Amino acid sequence: MKNVLVILPLSDEQKARLEALGRDCAFTYTSEAAVTGEQIRAANIILGNPAPGQIRASENLEFLQLAASGADGYVKPGVLKEGTKLCSSTGAYGQAVSEHAFALTWALVKKLYLYRDDQTKAVWGDHGMVGSLRGATVAVVGLGDIGLQYARLAHAVGAHVIGLKRRMSACPEGVDELCLTDELDKVLPRADVVCSFLPGTASTFHLFNDERFALMKPTAFFVNCGRGTAIDNEALCRALRNGVIAAAAADVMEIEPLPADNPLWKQPNMLITPHISGGFHLPATLENIVEISFSNFAAWLKGEPLRNEIDFTTGYKK
Repeated sequence: MKNVLVILPLSDEQKARLEALGRDCAFTYTSEAAVTGEQIRAANIILGNPAPGQIRASENLEFLQLAASGADGYVKPGVLKEGTKLCSSTGAYGQAVSEHAFALTWALVKKLYLYRDDQTKAVWGDHGMVGSLRGATVAVVGLGDIGLQYARLAHAVGAHVIGLKRRMSACPEGVDELCLTDELDKVLPRADVVCSFLPGTASTFHLFNDERFALMKPTAFFVNCGRGTAIDNEALCRALRNGVIAAAAADVMEIEPLPADNPLWKQPNMLITPHISGGFHLPATLENIVEISFSNFAAWLKGEPLRNEIDFTTGYKK
């Protein structure tokens, strides 16, 4: 009998569905806030996101199905014992995060963040000319599920979209040009908007630094809804303060919560949301996570191939 620990907010109907898939399993239901190290170490299967530090290479754990699309915290040595299967929920967040990033992009292009600042001070002001995405060049760095959905939104309103990814493939619908991530330095000077959806891996750490921001147009906007570690925050602050780029928005930070004394909070051309584009804020996201988790749980019990299985050497799905 396998012990299954579920760290997802399931309905009674969903619990019944799950238990029907694993009739010979014992189920424990909890939340991220309430889960204990003892529960984690007793589990053979976990559905959800235990804190990496609580797992401690548990000898009992055989399969971890994350509720997150990124697995960077779980591929580090000492978190999972060798042989543990690890899967992400890539594909669950495409709608929620791409729409949030698209909203941030429009807020920058139309200077809505400046007018919100004025509203809090009861100022009836005018911040001058604004831009448009129609006819703009938008570089989407990280063309996974989320990045591709964002690319299609930008393309739909008339932007010229350049997608960047690790491996070359056929150019997908909604993308006008496809480049390798290694070609980023050639693309940045062309872009009016740069939006990053990069995962947190050794190869993406501080990819956006002083040198990369310097390659961008002084009128360009930068948006990050991938991982905060891909951005050097100090370099971003310098770029904003010195007019190297026009403005930036981010839903993720290298350190979260962002410390109250971090200068990005007070940078007038910076728009910050506190990592809320994903999670369960959009109901459809949880539904997607449940479907991926249940499907993989059933496949694992049958010894069948798993969706979104993570390669521990790259941090990406296989």
